[in-house]
Amino acid sequence: MTVARTVELEGHIIDSGIMQQCFETVMEMGGNFDVEEFDVGRHKDAESYARLRIVADDEETLQSIVHELHQIGVNPTEPQDAQLEPAPEDQVVPTGFYSTTNHPTQIRVDGEWWDVEDMEMDCAVVVDRETGTATTKVLNAIDEDDLVVVGEAGIRVDPPERPRDGGGPFGFMQGGVSAERPSESLIAEVADAMQETKDEGGKILAVAGPALIHSGAGDALAALVREGYIDGLSAGNGFAVHDVERGMYGTSLGMDIETLEHPRKGHKHHIYAISEVIRSGSIPEAIEDGKIQEGVMYECVQNDVDYVLAGSIRDDGPLPDTISDTVEAQNAIREQAHEADMVLMMSTLLHSVAVGNCLPSTTKVVCVDINPATVTQLLDRGSAQAIGMVTDIGTFVPTLAENLLGDEAGEETGIYE
Repeated sequence: MTVARTVELEGHIIDSGIMQQCFETVMEMGGNFDVEEFDVGRHKDAESYARLRIVADDEETLQSIVHELHQIGVNPTEPQDAQLEPAPEDQVVPTGFYSTTNHPTQIRVDGEWWDVEDMEMDCAVVVDRETGTATTKVLNAIDEDDLVVVGEAGIRVDPPERPRDGGGPFGFMQGGVSAERPSESLIAEVADAMQETKDEGGKILAVAGPALIHSGAGDALAALVREGYIDGLSAGNGFAVHDVERGMYGTSLGMDIETLEHPRKGHKHHIYAISEVIRSGSIPEAIEDGKIQEGVMYECVQNDVDYVLAGSIRDDGPLPDTISDTVEAQNAIREQAHEADMVLMMSTLLHSVAVGNCLPSTTKVVCVDINPATVTQLLDRGSAQAIGMVTDIGTFVPTLAENLLGDEAGEETGIYE
């Protein structure tokens, strides 16, 4: 005896590969399907529609197939209201709770579809009938008696689709990860996308690793902060220490950025820099004391650009500004991520994945690293919208700044000397 369920998918399901992925998923998981209806869009703006009958040998297999299909935007034809159960206690969700994707999601409550706010992956969905809202919550934020969505009934997921013409401000970003595409032309297109984001009133978040400073690209990023192209910075203690050391001593990990030489006792500069900031009390106070007069952190403070420095077990110091509590750091990163319309991830695997986990799939992401594995891991973790550029960060950031600020502005900031 077999069991069956009817599902449907619509949109640019052919161009985006969703329909093929649907077929492959069903067959790989031991099911079969019948295409009951298939309407193909006849021009580039037209959407397609397909209705499928999924068949499996038992209910457990069928449910597993439907679960996987749901993650890519395949939904039941006869939706029911979402099942809601109260959380039994703080930080404890009901068994079988719905674990979110990072795609735009709706849930059906009392016969109406509600948009789920603050979308990010690996969360629960909590419903508040009094305010008429549904929102994501990480597990450690669950309160006792929160109404949590359980199962997968009454839930619709809408993954982003690839446009047929590859158009739009991010139309150039259709090639995944490549080290062979021309870097200069791609960087110019990233600059155009950033400019369009700013022109539309959007916010750009920079996620940066210490290699950015060590490669000599710090002045270029500082210039982008100063000129208003960066609205937030997400980094670790190491990035800030490198940058502060550069501002105080002209070195990064003891190496002179200009001459590439290692001055005597230069290896102690990073710990000296940390000590001086601790002595002042914080990075802003060290700037006020005149100890730091340039750099990315300097420009963030001077231009009221929000920054989050998340700590790790490896941190020297750490700086007073670094958030050492993991949960507190996650919450600060999450708040930044939810406000971003575009994210530049530059030479940092750990922070790129951390921020990527908090982003909805509608946020534009450019990940730049000399190691293609960084972008691959980001994609594997679920940030499928990320576009990778495999290039030297010391080339990328100054070239990006040149495209956005122009030669004259670049000369004034000294980033091309």
